[in-house]
Amino acid sequence: MRSLDDFTMKALWGFLEALSSALCMNIYVVGLNQLYDIQIDKSIAIGIRSKSAPLLCALFISFFLGSAYSVDAPLLRWKRNAFLAASCILFVRAVLVQLAFFAHMQQHVLKRPLAPTKSVVFATLFMCCFSSVIALFKDIPDIDGDRHFGVESLSVRLGPERVYWLCINILLTAYGAAILAGASSTNLCQMIITVFGHGLLAFALWQRAQHCDVENKAWITSFYMFIWKLFYAEYFLIPFVQ
Repeated sequence: MRSLDDFTMKALWGFLEALSSALCMNIYVVGLNQLYDIQIDKSIAIGIRSKSAPLLCALFISFFLGSAYSVDAPLLRWKRNAFLAASCILFVRAVLVQLAFFAHMQQHVLKRPLAPTKSVVFATLFMCCFSSVIALFKDIPDIDGDRHFGVESLSVRLGPERVYWLCINILLTAYGAAILAGASSTNLCQMIITVFGHGLLAFALWQRAQHCDVENKAWITSFYMFIWKLFYAEYFLIPFVQ
């Protein structure tokens, strides 16, 4: 949205359409083997009813990739392959969510021509870094099980500590780039929020990262959940990157 004038009931409804369908699809992807078909039908039905091509496209691609990632069938169960697993997570979280939902709001809700903005370009690039880290980090707590079942994750190949610090360095680099992007803003308020916001998140990450214990499964799982908190916190800062 370019200004507060864009915040109307129509815009809010369009946002809720995207949010509700995305939440239902996320439930399906995350808990594939524990859900009833109603959750699948609900997410796709919302997209069809909205008649939003970008939203419907995002839902079907998420459905396909989420199934290919988890379903144990010939040519599927992509999570067994480190490259395919990381590619699924990165494409959905970093590219599909940002671009499809942006197109949904611009074209279907606000009825504007589709033109890239600084916010959506920044969000896509930043979330590429974050999604790569999530894809790599999620395998650290599961390294014993991956070894047992022959899953060739990067943690199995390089060792958990090397992957851990690789993830930390990727995130810190991304935060550094975000601070530079925020500093280039011509709006003083937006500049302050983006620079100090990303600086604060980077500091929190660095402080917690110093006390790493990659051999402690409980600690590394807790840190993985902390990364997810940073991931969602970023969505509060993205609108200020203009």
